[in-house]
Amino acid sequence: MTSAVSPGAGTAAAGSSGVRAVEREIGRYWWLWLVTGVAWVFAALVILQFDAASITTIGIIVGCMFVFAGAQQLVLATLADRLRWLWAIVGVLFLVFGVVCFANPENTFAGLADLLGFLFLTVGVWWIISAFLQQSDNPVWWLGLISGILMCMLAFWTAGQFFLEKAYTLLVFAGIWALMHGVTDIVRAFRVRMARDLS
Repeated sequence: MTSAVSPGAGTAAAGSSGVRAVEREIGRYWWLWLVTGVAWVFAALVILQFDAASITTIGIIVGCMFVFAGAQQLVLATLADRLRWLWAIVGVLFLVFGVVCFANPENTFAGLADLLGFLFLTVGVWWIISAFLQQSDNPVWWLGLISGILMCMLAFWTAGQFFLEKAYTLLVFAGIWALMHGVTDIVRAFRVRMARDLS
């Protein structure tokens, strides 16, 4: 008895097994997201512990955060199945922000405080776009959406803030950014691990 399989069905099955192989391969590295998530949370705690006396240190830490975020986006650009150019552009933007921070941390700190609203708006908009791009694949996509919306609200509040000095605003919101990024990476780590176990 011959099996009646349409050409489309065979292709779909092959494609499905290819997707599973990719999921298993990526799933082997779930712990990288966990490590980076913990590192982001640690960076948030460190940033929120500093005061105005450590402006140079904060400028360097914020630069590291931007460089690390840029590197993550560029890696995701190589793994993305669509809109790679968008991931790459955001990654390059973050890298440029990081290099500016390293150039002169003290002056950069003051400059970043003035540009803080724009920086947070850039991050927030990207998180919102990423959440919608991952909606079909990620059951907790709404976490990125909520983080992005909160970051955009913080951006507008920071741009017109009257309650805190700009330097302290940079410290507080850089810490909040790192904390949200860390929580998102930790959730992503366990989601990737669960997808690996199911495939």
